Amino acid sequence: MDATKKISPTAILALKEALSVIFWKKNDLKDFVRLSIDNPAIVGTIDWTVTKRESINQLVERMSNRQDLFRSDLMNLLAIIMDFNDFSHLTIWDEDGTKTKKAKQAVLNLRNQTKGYFQLTKEQEEAKIRKAEADRKIKKAISLDSELDSLKKLFFTISANTNFQQRGYQFEKFLFDLFLIYDLEPKESFKIHGEQIDGAFTFQGNDFILEAKWKSQVNRTDLATFCAKVEAKFKTTVGLLVTIDGVTTEAISPYFKSIIIMDGADIMAVLDGRISLTDLLYKKRRKASETGNIYMSFHEII
Repeated sequence: MDATKKISPTAILALKEALSVIFWKKNDLKDFVRLSIDNPAIVGTIDWTVTKRESINQLVERMSNRQDLFRSDLMNLLAIIMDFNDFSHLTIWDEDGTKTKKAKQAVLNLRNQTKGYFQLTKEQEEAKIRKAEADRKIKKAISLDSELDSLKKLFFTISANTNFQQRGYQFEKFLFDLFLIYDLEPKESFKIHGEQIDGAFTFQGNDFILEAKWKSQVNRTDLATFCAKVEAKFKTTVGLLVTIDGVTTEAISPYFKSIIIMDGADIMAVLDGRISLTDLLYKKRRKASETGNIYMSFHEII
């Protein structure tokens, strides 16, 4: 589409209507929008506590008013919804078929209102590329949800193991699998110069070494020992201590600056999909840098 060509008001109205009816559950609609655009940060600025129509009206109006920032995202939404043809997700909520009929009609109306927008071969190819990328993101998100669900079941199975040594090995493998699905290039436990390392991974260009604890609360001596391991490595190395039972109240010291800590509540937040592992690591490290606090819970940083 010509960058100077204005998107018609009727097309904008048709887009709002289609977005409002193609999903019944608001969370599904929110995820669809987030995965369909290149600048998903705008989704977090929308009030999703109101009705779907009100939320979508806010979204599309903000994007329409700032096309210098969001024109490509508007085009993404137009292209993806114009090609929208699978309404099976509505079946469970649609006993008489009216919701599906309304959604199909809204998509058809959008196609009619946007005739001429994607007529050139180049534009059609670009639209296909955008749709393929959106489909890839959606499939990846669905796959991630499935993998997290499997890991959550495994986590509960491990928690029931009363053989603490065996549970520790299982926990290390669990963490390896968790880091793997987030593409963090994990490495399984290894020894270096006789020193046991529970694992390692790479995040945002930094090498992390891992310490996994699932037996009792971590005390000051445990933290000091792990910090010494980390500080013996390269200066850019960071330590991640994952302790299911947390740390003792006297354990934290302002001198422990090379590590960050995750606990059982953090793990469950990731497994429940309330925050991604990568976002959690980023926020924990940023808060540690800003405040010096290496142990801030998920609830404190969201």
